[in-house]
Amino acid sequence: PVVNPETGEIRNAQIFVATLGASNYTYVEACESQRLEHWLEAHANAFEHFGGVPALLVPDNLKSAVTKTDRYEPKLNDSYRKLAYHYRTAVMPARPYKPKDKAKAENAVLIVERWIMMRLRHRTFHTFKELNLSIRELMDSLNQRQMKQLGASRKELFDTLDKPALKPLPVQRYLYTEIKRAKVGPDYHIEYKRHYYSVPHQLVGQYVELEATSRLIQIYHQGNLISQHPASKKEHGISTYPEHMPSNHQYQKWSPERLLNWGGRIGAATQEVVNRLLMSKAHPAQANRSCLGLLNLTKKYGDARLEQACKDALMVNKPYLRFIRNLLENHREGLLSSTPESTPDIQHSNVRGPNSYH
Repeated sequence: PVVNPETGEIRNAQIFVATLGASNYTYVEACESQRLEHWLEAHANAFEHFGGVPALLVPDNLKSAVTKTDRYEPKLNDSYRKLAYHYRTAVMPARPYKPKDKAKAENAVLIVERWIMMRLRHRTFHTFKELNLSIRELMDSLNQRQMKQLGASRKELFDTLDKPALKPLPVQRYLYTEIKRAKVGPDYHIEYKRHYYSVPHQLVGQYVELEATSRLIQIYHQGNLISQHPASKKEHGISTYPEHMPSNHQYQKWSPERLLNWGGRIGAATQEVVNRLLMSKAHPAQANRSCLGLLNLTKKYGDARLEQACKDALMVNKPYLRFIRNLLENHREGLLSSTPESTPDIQHSNVRGPNSYH
């Protein structure tokens, strides 16, 4: 588990394990998921750690590697095949339910669980970087530990057997690129992995093509590059270029005045939350998405419940869409302002009084 120290959110890391056939030299990395981008990124990291590329890869049958399992002709994921082509290697997935096809990897997983994960089980990690630094330290120790049966360490055997046989790394590292189609929102931003990236405001309501790597987000309209941003992992964050902002927002369908009037028809607290949202951004148009998300909660919860949730949010100084939505989803609106009952004075032989405490 990786625990966010601010929110307490727990994410379970997925452990990627790769081992070389002759030496059992092992690479270990904690990934955010088994999704395609993390699977391919771990491969590239492993090749760089080995300092070369093996002639053949024998992966498991997870979806990021194999889109259609078959005993004789499995179908590889297109992106995985591109990675193999980039590194000039071949892929031969293990047959389903045939662990002996990848016996080296199965054995390496057991060793990693016992030698690395067991030693980390009582520690708390707040970031994947912190976790991977600890894994790397134990991984190096594992590879340098002498194997009794062979009288040599994995590192010594790697230098002698596997390393001379590896193919050289290509000049450029492989970068996974995800291609998506997105509609530009009323705040002239598109959403990708819960982060918002700006495009020229003239494209509001139109569709654009997005090409995303782990480092760069490129956005195209009708084949022309219109915007690019450094990739960000900050959820619900916003990346905006000033030149994408409109000089005024009167042309837009949802002006601040219209949003405030809608909020006012629901109630004074709702209108104040809308105002706070508009004031929280460098340009009011950037808050359109949050305001519309807030006001549309009336469709599911009604005006009265939304107004009460907004009152609660203002009372605790948390006028945020996520906080208000959580109150409504959990039927917590109105509870924050209720007066707690006083503790009753219970007289009972089993209840200790103040004289029992020092």
